[in-house]
Order: sequence, then structure tokens, then C-alpha cells
Amino acid sequence: MARQTGLIKIKGTLDNVNFYKTKDGDLARMKTSVDGTRIANDPAFERTRENNQEFGNAAQAGKLMRDALRPIALNATDGRMVSRLTQLMAQIKNMDVDSPRGQRSVSNGVVDPNAVLKLKGVDFNKQALMSSILFKPYSVDTTTGIITINGLNPVTDVVIPQGATHLELSGAFATIDFLTGENELISTDVVSLAIDSTLSDVVLTPDGVPTGPGVKFYLLKVAFYQLVNGVMYSLKNGAYNSLKVIEAI
Repeated sequence: MARQTGLIKIKGTLDNVNFYKTKDGDLARMKTSVDGTRIANDPAFERTRENNQEFGNAAQAGKLMRDALRPIALNATDGRMVSRLTQLMAQIKNMDVDSPRGQRSVSNGVVDPNAVLKLKGVDFNKQALMSSILFKPYSVDTTTGIITINGLNPVTDVVIPQGATHLELSGAFATIDFLTGENELISTDVVSLAIDSTLSDVVLTPDGVPTGPGVKFYLLKVAFYQLVNGVMYSLKNGAYNSLKVIEAI
């Protein structure tokens, strides 16, 4: 693909070239002359069909994870999360060492311990990385899902966006089976803190423990709000909120 330059940007098709606008700017690419029927049947496109099959599996796994974690991720993701998660799932799919090309899957690849390590540390909002927002150490009990942050000082331990008066900390304990699609998410309580120098021991406890099979995910979320006339308003529709997979096993 090529990037359009100049003052006048074109949108549409001209001389077999598609011009279109994306979040990366105004781009252009050649219009393909290969139809879907040929790709689906022509032996010359066997590799293409294999790649498409595996890409579809990675995209489906990414969607499964997004849907499973949707209750906690609603206001803490950026516009690139879908593509980043699909790319990550494609890497995990490549760790399937048992299936033939075209049939490799995330459900087989995630059996590799190194694949699970890739899931640990996933940030849902690149504009608000947890490592750039929260500077106080935290711990998670992988049996109970309880997340603990001792002696948190909102003024010195958290990067506060302009206009925020309060922050909320919450978490979740989830299981996702990438083979069957079975998943379960249990949220913790929510701790709301005024942005001042008061020290707080934050303990986030799930309402229970998920019993389903699959990979276990432990998530921590920091969200910012502005208090106006007794009502809490999400700051800039959650643009500054941070959500991270702090552990996966």
C-alpha cells in the first residue's frame, strides 16, 4: 500500500487504484483482479487458503478474548486493540507444533507455556499503559484472584490526568477456553479514591472464583473520574483509563 501526499486527497477508485482514508492517514493500493472463487478453488492459491484459514482462527480467538473480557474492558481500550490482539493470537497460533500448515490453531498453540507468557502483560489501551500510570507495586493471589496494593498514595503513585478528581481501581478473574469458546469472568469490588495524599491499602476481591477450563486471566483496571455536583463523570469517555492482564496461567 502507498501513502497519499499533497494537499488534495482522493477517495474512491481511479485507474484500478483504490484510494481510502484510515487512522494511519490517506492510503492507496492496487485493486486486485483475482476473484474469491478462484482463490477458493485454484491449486495455485493453496498457500493463500491456508493463510486465510489460520488468520481466521487467530481473529476468532481474539474476538473470543475481547467478548469474554468485555464487562471490564468497555471503557479502557484504544482503537488498535482488535488488530493488536489478532496479531498476538497469530503468534500463539504459530506455536502449534502438531498441526499441519493451514490447520494450526490458538487452542493448540496456547498449550505451550511460552504462549501463556505472551498473554501476560497485555495492555488494552496503548494511550494509558499500566506501567506508565501506576507506579505502586501490586500482587495477585492466583488461587483467589485477590489483587493487593499496599500504601497507595494517589498523588505520588499514580499519574493523574488533568481534570480528574477521583480514581477507581477494579479487577477481574477470568477463564477462557480457546478450544470450546467457554469462558467466565468474575469482577472484583471497586475501590474509589479521592485524588489526595491519603494512603490506602487497596484490596480487590472477586465475588467468586471461575470454575471453567482454559487459561486463567487476572486483570487490573485504573479509571479516572471527575466529580461535579455530586455526580461522577468518566474523564474524556475513558481515554485515560488503563487495563492490563497482570497475570495469566
